[in-house]
Amino acid sequence: MMTRDAFNAFCQSLPASFHVVQWGGATVWKVGTAEQSKVFAIAGWGDGEHPGYTFKVSPVAYEMLREEPGLRPAPYLASRGMKWIQHYAAPGLSDADLQAYVAESHRLVSRGLTRKLQRQLGLNQPD
Repeated sequence: MMTRDAFNAFCQSLPASFHVVQWGGATVWKVGTAEQSKVFAIAGWGDGEHPGYTFKVSPVAYEMLREEPGLRPAPYLASRGMKWIQHYAAPGLSDADLQAYVAESHRLVSRGLTRKLQRQLGLNQPD
């Protein structure tokens, strides 16, 4: 299972990402600027043995992942109708799959920023 340091390094590698520590010591990854940003991933709140990694998914991915061993609808977020998954125990996702879902979460969330800010940050621009 991916270490918290590896998870944080991957999140930091995504464009226009930064983190804050909040919500009881969780590392909360955001995309945007200090003035305007949105959460795309959270590291914290595991089962004690494994760190918990929480990320946004598409409605289809949510239905596929929500009952897989080691995964669950994210506490608090999913109970409010949001499509967020928490990877909290083994076997969960492979490191490569976790990175792919976190990268997709970053993309999904960044699309909620204003178009002007997306342009300024070079996000979601046609090639």
